[in-house]
Amino acid sequence: MIRIIFILSVTIIFGFSDNEKWEPVIVPEKKEGLINSAREIEVFQHGIKKEWGYNKPQTDTFIVIHPDSPKKNAPLYVVLHSAGHDVFSAVKCTKQVGNHDIYHSPPSFYALYVDCRANKGDWWWGGMHARDANLKKQNSGVSTRPVEKRVIDTVKWVTDNYDIDPNRVYLSGNSMGGSGALGIGLRHGDIFAAIKANVPAGIEHADQRMSFSDFKKSENLNLPDPPITLNYSGQNDGWSFGHDRFVNAMNGRKYPLYFYWGAFGHANNHARILKVNDLINSFDWLNVRKNQAYPVFTNASCNSKLPWPDNLKDKKSGQLNAFFRWRSISDTEKDFKISLFMISSDQLKTEFRIPEKAATDVSLRRLQRMKLNEGDSVKWSFGKVNGETIIGSDNIFTVKNLNLTSTPQTLSINK
Repeated sequence: MIRIIFILSVTIIFGFSDNEKWEPVIVPEKKEGLINSAREIEVFQHGIKKEWGYNKPQTDTFIVIHPDSPKKNAPLYVVLHSAGHDVFSAVKCTKQVGNHDIYHSPPSFYALYVDCRANKGDWWWGGMHARDANLKKQNSGVSTRPVEKRVIDTVKWVTDNYDIDPNRVYLSGNSMGGSGALGIGLRHGDIFAAIKANVPAGIEHADQRMSFSDFKKSENLNLPDPPITLNYSGQNDGWSFGHDRFVNAMNGRKYPLYFYWGAFGHANNHARILKVNDLINSFDWLNVRKNQAYPVFTNASCNSKLPWPDNLKDKKSGQLNAFFRWRSISDTEKDFKISLFMISSDQLKTEFRIPEKAATDVSLRRLQRMKLNEGDSVKWSFGKVNGETIIGSDNIFTVKNLNLTSTPQTLSINK
């Protein structure tokens, strides 16, 4: 059971004090009526840390929902709400199937709901979006804003104070929260195993914080390998503009992306979206582990053509990397093996045609033991093909044009 320290002084709780530990406080009366299950729920309020950089004191709220039965080392599901919600209304959505399905945490998980509605200027990254010219300059660039620091510290506090597996922390968001999931999550592969964004309201947050438009600046960020990223957006959704820039940057940076689209607008009901694109829940993102390496698939021959930026009236649904899967085999200082394959039509029922074979470039990230540095010579083999490559300035192993089928083949590399 979590240990809670009740602090009586409002000044200490909600002020700038450097001498007291930041400690959220339970507010029991605020939890009534939020959920209709037997899962334990706790509502916390807290002040701010001076290092977050807020201009004045404020009170914030977050909510923790426990697994449906006691579980050691449980995963954590983190939710960022949309602009039309606050932390309380987001939790209430979970009472009804189909009401913002991305807000619904798996029963066996802990769930964390964070708020950015109570205080003006938060909005997951300080209030900037592409339609708000006055705030765009203020919140652009790679430097994180107070709200982003608050979210990360809240996730860390919950992970530390509950029996949570730190290698299984997942970030999700809808609309504005989807933008936040991309912008906050991509920078924090040291915290999140994977992230999933439902119709993100713009990609500007991620574009700025990851410096997608300025590759040289991004090289100085020294960020950890990003979480595996899932994103589904409607090309007929006005908030989805810029996804061509987002996809190109993710591909060019060798970042892991599963992307699905279709003419489902700014939808949040999975049943409705699945009628347009039945792939959005096909990848098991909640079993990705932060302490395991993963492959990044880029330039795949089986990818659909993007409707952004010029064909937004095209109602065709599409996907990027939707059919690729893997299984880790070994990860040592000198030898690494991973099984790569395509999911078959017997395993995945979909309206999309799954090809028998696809060519793709493969990069490896989150290697746990093998350290790769610029100039290293690495030998590799994949089925009957093999070769040798020199590691470039990005310190990432990449092999181009591998042919994947539904029959697993092992990619082996050794220094």
